[in-house]
Amino acid sequence: MDKKTKIIIAVLIIILAAASRLVKHPFNFTPVVAMSIFAGCYLEKKWAVILPIVSMLVSDYFIGFYDWQVMASVYISISLAFLIGWFLQKRKNWKSIVLASLAASLIFFIVTNFAVWVFFKWYPHTWAGLIDCFILALPFYRNTLAGDLFYTGVFFGIYEIILLWREKRITELVRN
Repeated sequence: MDKKTKIIIAVLIIILAAASRLVKHPFNFTPVVAMSIFAGCYLEKKWAVILPIVSMLVSDYFIGFYDWQVMASVYISISLAFLIGWFLQKRKNWKSIVLASLAASLIFFIVTNFAVWVFFKWYPHTWAGLIDCFILALPFYRNTLAGDLFYTGVFFGIYEIILLWREKRITELVRN
């Protein structure tokens, strides 16, 4: 399959992922981090960073923007997930994809909750306050982790199935 077709398929998956934020879903069970890992793995570097960020901005426009500090931490986490996907490019197998998803989920959890602790007065700015912030965020992490694992599997799986299907069809056409 040519490079252009692969890019079109990847871009369509990312657009669908961003659009899925607009439908009702359990809190934090979103395709955002998986979308960025996927983009980092399959798209050229500049598009792999730009497309997920722009997709997030567009969907945030419809959902509603929120505190800039937390929003910045979300976008930073998405960018870090891209780096994980970029690192994954030459090491793609089901184990590394699962590990990439787990790592990106953990980074997202740490970065976003650290931002909540730093920028808001909800928790004392002490070690105990930081620990409380992370402990109270664990229910959100459960859904983040589940969503990231689910969507990463779906995106990588669908993409690879489409590639295999296209290659098989092309091989059949050549034989006939």
